Amino acid sequence: MVVDKKTRKVICTAFANGKRHDFRLFKESKTHIRPEILAETDTGYIGIKEIHTNSLLPKKQTPKSPLTAEDKAMNRKISAERVGNEHAIGFIKRFRILSERYRNRRKRFGLRFNLITGICNFEL
Repeated sequence: MVVDKKTRKVICTAFANGKRHDFRLFKESKTHIRPEILAETDTGYIGIKEIHTNSLLPKKQTPKSPLTAEDKAMNRKISAERVGNEHAIGFIKRFRILSERYRNRRKRFGLRFNLITGICNFEL
């Protein structure tokens, strides 16, 4: 999901059958973000710098290189900026289409998901 930071409205959605990693789905959906827009992502989007240079993602800790105090402060600042995105995702999860197993026709998942995001956008 692509969420507008100011309004917390869902701009774009992409989904696939079965389990699929978020970044792989992002690449396969061919979603383009304008170069002047800052893309704030989580640590699952590690290779996004190659696709979109104006992106901000937190630094990961490895066993060989733990995070410094500066890195932790920067990660905290990035996560504070992403709170609106997480709230929008949580608002959609209240409808339980993402948080539980989808038991209806698979063909209509996209339609129903987009209808739910439209309802969420209308509420905001």
